Amino acid sequence: MSEIVNKKIETYVEEHSQNEPELLQKLNKETWENIHSPRMLSGHYQGRLLSMLSKLLQPKTILEIGTYTGYSAICMAEGLRPDGKLHTIDINKDLYDLQRRYFDLSEYGQSIIQHVGDAKEIIPTIDATFDLVFIDADKRGYKKYVELVLPKMSSGGVILSDNVLWKGKVIETDPKKTDNRTKSLQEFNVFMNTHPQLESIVLPIRDGLTLSRVK
Repeated sequence: MSEIVNKKIETYVEEHSQNEPELLQKLNKETWENIHSPRMLSGHYQGRLLSMLSKLLQPKTILEIGTYTGYSAICMAEGLRPDGKLHTIDINKDLYDLQRRYFDLSEYGQSIIQHVGDAKEIIPTIDATFDLVFIDADKRGYKKYVELVLPKMSSGGVILSDNVLWKGKVIETDPKKTDNRTKSLQEFNVFMNTHPQLESIVLPIRDGLTLSRVK
């Protein structure tokens, strides 16, 4: 499948959007040079979008499902209230030290709480009400993640779900050619669009980002 957005357009919008902070430039570079699957990184443009949305919401508590190297967490932490906290969950313990190093190099280190393990088990243990949730983990678990966070969401809170267009595969109609992740995302997109507690809009940014407001 081809990219969702033309590469020249992607370059143009990045060049005409806010620059990423120097620390995030370094994390971006280190991720691409040393870490497996660097395309998982949110990157410059999406990172600035996450930062902007967080600043507009001014959340007291953020939940991130899927930390990877910590880039998106730092972006969202930029909008936290002074007394706010960001909880971020990742199943890969090998990335913990890298994440912590960059969190502590940022001005938000004391506000970011790391969790390692299965998000489905960890979410119920976090005693907090979430104002902003960013989901970017196992695509087959997206629906379950939303079901777990909804009872913990504040009214008017926002859920962001990444990779919902899955390189365009979500428009595939032949079940024989559709893999499990694509099927899960197809079902998830319907679930989010029809859920009575949510107002959702799919944005064709990078690999697709759904923005959902909790009623």
